[in-house]
Amino acid sequence: MHAPSGAAVGAKPLFDKILIANRGEIACRVMRTARRLGINTVAVYSEADRDALHVKMADEAYLIGPPPSADSYLRMDRILDVVHRSGAQAVHPGYGFLSENAAFSDLLQQNGVTFIGPPAAAMISMGSKSESKNIMQAASVPVVPGYHGEKQDVEFLKTQADKIGYPVLIKAIKGGGGKGMRIVERPEDFEEMLASSKREGLKSFGDDQVLVEKYLVTPRHVEVQVFADKLGNAVHLHERDCSVQRRHQKILEEAPAPMLSESVRALLGEKAVAAAKAVDYVGAGTVEFIFDNADGKFYFMEMNTRLQVEHPVTEMITGTDLVQWQLEVAAGNPLPLKQEQILANGHAFEARIYAENPTKGFLPDVGPLLHVRSPHIYDPAVIRLETGVRQGDQVSVHYDPMISKLVVHGRDRHEALRLLRRSLQQYQVVGLNTNIDFLKTVIDHPAFIAGDVETGFIQKHDADLFPAPTPAAADVVAQAALAIVLRQQRQTTTAAADPYSPWRSLQHWRPGYERAQRVTLQDGDHGLVHIDVTRQSDGSFGVTVEPAGTDATAVTRFDNVRAEIPMDDAEVVQVDLLDRRLRTSVVLEADTGRLHVFAEKGKRTFQLPAPKYLTAAAGDIAAGSVVAPMPCKISQVMVAPGQTVEKGTPLIVLEAMKMEHVIKAPKAGTVDRIIFGVGELAGEGKLLVAFKPDPEDAAAEKNA
Repeated sequence: MHAPSGAAVGAKPLFDKILIANRGEIACRVMRTARRLGINTVAVYSEADRDALHVKMADEAYLIGPPPSADSYLRMDRILDVVHRSGAQAVHPGYGFLSENAAFSDLLQQNGVTFIGPPAAAMISMGSKSESKNIMQAASVPVVPGYHGEKQDVEFLKTQADKIGYPVLIKAIKGGGGKGMRIVERPEDFEEMLASSKREGLKSFGDDQVLVEKYLVTPRHVEVQVFADKLGNAVHLHERDCSVQRRHQKILEEAPAPMLSESVRALLGEKAVAAAKAVDYVGAGTVEFIFDNADGKFYFMEMNTRLQVEHPVTEMITGTDLVQWQLEVAAGNPLPLKQEQILANGHAFEARIYAENPTKGFLPDVGPLLHVRSPHIYDPAVIRLETGVRQGDQVSVHYDPMISKLVVHGRDRHEALRLLRRSLQQYQVVGLNTNIDFLKTVIDHPAFIAGDVETGFIQKHDADLFPAPTPAAADVVAQAALAIVLRQQRQTTTAAADPYSPWRSLQHWRPGYERAQRVTLQDGDHGLVHIDVTRQSDGSFGVTVEPAGTDATAVTRFDNVRAEIPMDDAEVVQVDLLDRRLRTSVVLEADTGRLHVFAEKGKRTFQLPAPKYLTAAAGDIAAGSVVAPMPCKISQVMVAPGQTVEKGTPLIVLEAMKMEHVIKAPKAGTVDRIIFGVGELAGEGKLLVAFKPDPEDAAAEKNA
């Protein structure tokens, strides 16, 4: 990433100290540029973020409240107090939280503090999806057909949806990141989806007003980075494609967008700049378009009046530092480059690494980052990792579950894709579920490789992206077993001086003896795998792998296996297997007994069987009862004890990771108990709704 060669003649000086009113990776990102420019930084943090990376990086840091963002990062009064106490001259809002809050911008201005963002008037105009579309129509920017007015009567909106034609999209007018957005396929679902959209819009943005518009069946999400200064100059920095999404949130972005003609690219940039000028925009902004694959037309969707999460891909192809641009513009300087000087070079991808479980509907996950091994970054102009966490940190229920952003740049799309594939292969996380292996599956799909993307990419290729799980390969199982045996040997030796060490009770080898040790692992739903590891007289191993539920003909035998744990890395096992040397990370979660093997084709997780006295003590949750799929807060209870419900009936609404999740009845039955009330917190796996026992099920169980 290249910075401008020097300040322009007569340029106004930049700030001496700025406050970053945000957390996580974006706060760290802003601090890196500020540090390079000699600008002191001030961090704010909640009680949950006391030991966070952005707090450590800042020159000064101030506590502003308890973990919930409404009591900390959204408290304008507390942030302003820190501005005064620290002497910061300007505030960078990052993205999310107060970044598009016009009242916050006005408050800072009234107190003589510079807001590093657009004018409040521009945020108000573009923050309302309905008003912004009216402005765009006046500026000759095409918009999606729909209703964008203020009338919010349920029956009226339903009539408008009928006129538009299903499927329709309901959006909170101040929404973003998929919040307050619902796709409605059928008229009978409209009222439920409308209520949910309004409820989420009110919680997230303080406004429950919505718009209703035509939902394009095969759209692409193409957006343009724009920048404007206080002197009337406005430019675009080319487009990005952000079509691969889940829950209406992006997970893969790239620049430039693939499979667009040069004439379409030019028109996109032209219309994006027109959109910025229509609201007298200043600073960094993104004009988002829906591109219809069916006819090649594009429509204005919304404008994000802030720096986007995916801005690094634009920086990579243009050789710019957009945070520095923000600081220059906020200080009153002209844009560093003119339009004709902004050239697109090569291709870039960004992969968002989330704590979530793709196989369970991308439910967010929380927990400790017990083990983190990042991709090798040999050149930050080729590979970047934007993150706000380290090994040992916690992913909290209070904030977005994004762990990091992996960004790569190549001379063309093929090279960039190759770099992304290799970097994802090197990325290791243990302690919670992540989407790393899912991202690898996506970028290896032939349609993605060809650039044939759309916002429904994941749903369209569901069968390919979520294949049926298969048993672990014998060589992977062998490496797992060898890692266990070798570590037991090492720990036995280390603990030899401790007469009370549990390792002293293990069977271990003596010089000159051959002895087999059996290792048993649970391979997901495939059952138990038994591995016999024999230390032979020449120091090599014999390994026999017996898969679960198969006959003896399926047994795999490896002879003359050489294996060791390298002195430089205790979490790696080096194995010479079938004339090939493998160096594989094998990480054990001591508290859970999960064993993670980062093999060549992705991560495999095994479970060490729990002792019988523990499994015998564990009780089963009653069949049909509903448990929390993640740590959450109860937003709404939609049923009552004694109520009879059908399968699929909405029972309860959860709030987690700033999103709502509707939990529905897994079967028909009668509600017995509601365990948690509205506003209460529930941990993962906690019982939420208990059903009365079904007499037929009880009788069948008794007769079994």
